[in-house]
Amino acid sequence: MLQTVSFAGLEFSPLVVLLPVAFLLVAATRFILHWLHLRERIWKVAWFEVALFFCYLAATVYLLGGR
Repeated sequence: MLQTVSFAGLEFSPLVVLLPVAFLLVAATRFILHWLHLRERIWKVAWFEVALFFCYLAATVYLLGGR
């Protein structure tokens, strides 16, 4: 189950931890696509990256969120 994260007496949403994980996964994917010269084949790069971010975020919530 997702629980709040306490830091210095403040409570934060669990997404505060999971958002950077998804962002790092997107950054790694961007680097790999650029390195393989596949990034220029994507029609709308910005929309692809936003969709990829939400897919990675959903995957991290599912995998790291617990049940």
